Amino acid sequence: MAFGVNRRQLNNWKDQVTSGQIAFLTHYWLDPRFPDAKTVTKVGCSDLERLTAWCLDNELNPKYIHRRQPYPHFDLIGAKQKEILVKEGLQEQIEQFGL
Repeated sequence: MAFGVNRRQLNNWKDQVTSGQIAFLTHYWLDPRFPDAKTVTKVGCSDLERLTAWCLDNELNPKYIHRRQPYPHFDLIGAKQKEILVKEGLQEQIEQFGL
């Protein structure tokens, strides 16, 4: 479940992912494996070759791509999350979640 986003934001992300675009969705997230992380950014793309290339371009290991259809994605957390949001010009997501 994505907390902190509205239906429009979620549907826009889904539409972009299924159309083969690289799409970003940040939301609140709690996972005991990562106690310092309060948010995650899902970087999705239905074109797995494109998503793999994106991971490699950003020095991320594509073996961690969640290959869940119809919304394959890579989860960004921590410092790398903010670094990539800045690089991608996604200031709104940075501000919305206090990153």
